[in-house]
Amino acid sequence: MKSLLLLTALLALRSMIWLTACSPGEVPYVIFEHDYEGDTDGPKALCMLLELAAAGECRIIACGTSESHDDATDAMAATLCCYGRENTPLGSYRPGLPSEVLPNPNGGIWRNDMLSVKCLPEDLTLCLSGPLLLVQTHGPLRVHPENPRYFADSSGKAILLTGSHTWPNLVDIGPSDPPPAFDFDAYLKWLKEYGHNFTRGWTWEPTKWDNTRMKNPEWRNGAHTVAPHPWPRTGPGLALDGKPKFDLEKCNSDYLNRIRQRLAKAHEAGIYVSVMLFEGYGVQFQGDAWPNHPMNPANNINGVDGDKNGDGKGIEIHQLAKKRVTRIQEAYLRWLVTGLNEFDNLLFEVSNETHPSSTEWQYHVIRYVKRIESSLPKQHPIGMTYQNRRGKNQTLLESPADWISPSSEGGFRDDPPDLNGAKVVLSDTDHLWGVGGDAVWVWKTFTRGLNPIFMDTYDGGVLGKVRPQDDGPRRAMGQALALSRRINLARSTPSKELSSTGYCLAEPGVSYIVFAPEGGSFDVDLTVTDGLLSVEWLHPLTGKRSTAETVAGGARRGFTAPPGEPVVLLLRDVSRS
Repeated sequence: MKSLLLLTALLALRSMIWLTACSPGEVPYVIFEHDYEGDTDGPKALCMLLELAAAGECRIIACGTSESHDDATDAMAATLCCYGRENTPLGSYRPGLPSEVLPNPNGGIWRNDMLSVKCLPEDLTLCLSGPLLLVQTHGPLRVHPENPRYFADSSGKAILLTGSHTWPNLVDIGPSDPPPAFDFDAYLKWLKEYGHNFTRGWTWEPTKWDNTRMKNPEWRNGAHTVAPHPWPRTGPGLALDGKPKFDLEKCNSDYLNRIRQRLAKAHEAGIYVSVMLFEGYGVQFQGDAWPNHPMNPANNINGVDGDKNGDGKGIEIHQLAKKRVTRIQEAYLRWLVTGLNEFDNLLFEVSNETHPSSTEWQYHVIRYVKRIESSLPKQHPIGMTYQNRRGKNQTLLESPADWISPSSEGGFRDDPPDLNGAKVVLSDTDHLWGVGGDAVWVWKTFTRGLNPIFMDTYDGGVLGKVRPQDDGPRRAMGQALALSRRINLARSTPSKELSSTGYCLAEPGVSYIVFAPEGGSFDVDLTVTDGLLSVEWLHPLTGKRSTAETVAGGARRGFTAPPGEPVVLLLRDVSRS
């Protein structure tokens, strides 16, 4: 009878999941309890639930129902019987692993003590506990189906991604050896204080970065060391930097754990992170890059030489030039992508500013990551960024990437174009100026349907200098994100024609965000609504906000702001606000 009731409940589960009103960025997370001892219908019922989970319609977690670890692992074995205990889509059954107390995510206590059984790899956790309950968890971003200028969370809500990023935020970079530990907790706090929800997580392939060779003298800050790297330094023998050689046939758990820990903390802080898989700028432009690269044959125990043409640069490692190099890179991708799959706040970036000849390699990496994740519970967006030097934005648009970061070609600095959702665009000052950008650029970018992100000197630890003027774009990104949450972003599109300023993001008749780069007098086309609209002003440079009397629709209306300084106008239909 108990199994029959459970089967009945599970038959209704699909509709329950579909009808669950999740908060933004969340998906149904199912917890239920069943006694498996001597029961054959229970595992069959659970298989129905597993099918839903495998289809991405819900998530579950596995727990035992007693203080006995054996009981918990027995429950897991029964759970996986419908797929077979080995090589299942949800991971292989591995009995005897340690368990830990799992608190009730709904608060309170369980009816019995529950033990979390870590019998699966870090992909999908199963839960066999508790009465049938629905809990919420965040889901990975996906391109918004109606407004592909943006990503959507699992609830379907469009999300503006915006925030600062800085070089040592995933791997440590600094003048000492080993490099100073980056205070990631302080960094997250700093991002939150500015109201950001995104950061770009940097990697660096060589073991050193000699800033004394940078083209711009003001950024020359000495020789830096970099750690950790994806491969362990095991030896035998010493690399050119005097440390043990790399073993490219193994993976460095410290590297994976570093990124996992930072993704977990960022998730708790509400920050999305794009994890850089490779880094091409340093390989291409830093004079000491190849002597300090793991794929230099003097630096690894495997006899791998990525410098196919022997010119001492090794940029061929990003060109599909050598099958063995590609095989090692693919093994690294399988390890890292699988090891990070559980994180909902994760995006991937192929490589930073890798040369134009890398196109087919970058396309291969994108397709390979998508292939890896096709058999995993979660699929994450992957991006392709400007190919330095003289790369073309069309190459990015033609790529299989979900998002791109273009160069200044086409006006992305001064008059950003609306790409009409051809790709999600994370417009990055890194590829427009290097170090540069201001608040005006942020608002121009936002009102043209793009996602502005900012390469930040932060504390000056890498380049040795902090630009005080960078506070402007930092604050502007937080202001833009806050404003994006007050409108229906999924239904908002850029329209030059709606305002004489040329910068307007609107859901016509409902909401209008107008940017006037130089303030003064301008007009807005409100002919599609006869209702009243509320009027709010934001002055980006000072942060000052004010309201004014409502304005009637039905015509083009004029507005006046102080001349000579940028201003943002928000208009919203009073009846819908």
